Amino acid sequence: MNDRFTSMRNTALRSQTATTVIDGAAHRVLRNTYLLLAMTLGFSALMAGAAAALRLPHPGILITLAGFYGLLFLVTKYRDRGLGIAFTFALTGFMGYTLGPILTHYLNMPHGTQTVMLALGGTAAVFLGMSAYGLMTRRDLGFMSSFLGIGVLVAFLAGLGAIFFQIPALSLAVSAVFVLLMSGMILFETNNIVRGGETNYVMATVSLFVSIFNLFTSLLHLLGFAGRD
Repeated sequence: MNDRFTSMRNTALRSQTATTVIDGAAHRVLRNTYLLLAMTLGFSALMAGAAAALRLPHPGILITLAGFYGLLFLVTKYRDRGLGIAFTFALTGFMGYTLGPILTHYLNMPHGTQTVMLALGGTAAVFLGMSAYGLMTRRDLGFMSSFLGIGVLVAFLAGLGAIFFQIPALSLAVSAVFVLLMSGMILFETNNIVRGGETNYVMATVSLFVSIFNLFTSLLHLLGFAGRD
């Protein structure tokens, strides 16, 4: 009887400390997502570098929104076909182009290079940390979906208000909120893939890419403000 109790206790302890076991389908989605994410991040970085080197102007908020949501619509429509991957590169390349003038602005500021590198390092650290936790935790984080969706919508509208009404304090607050929301999105999306909730690696890639992009630009805004002389 005592041996049976000990065995049951050891089994319970193992189940509490075990990490999430990824099945074959989820593993394929995760592998393809990370592979496509790495390629799109590289392509976006090339586009950003080219836009910065050529000193191309920023397209403006209206063209940026139209281009982003138009390409996102096409990615979603063709997510199960080869065109979905092509439109994913078009979307991430376009986002890289819009990032180029922003990088130029910050690099021309005092300590600009340090600010950009800190933002890159912070983005990488958050992504690795949230992804690792999302992969290892045994908890189902699906409950975060509604909260994150509402939070992103409210923050997005507040950000538009800060741009149109020229309210720097609101813009900084929105950036701080976006850092938290995008960290949560990375955690949620990774956990969603592991648990089989997201079965399309194209959509998973776009979700993670947009989260990383917004996380980086938000950190850049906050660090740029903090580093001003």
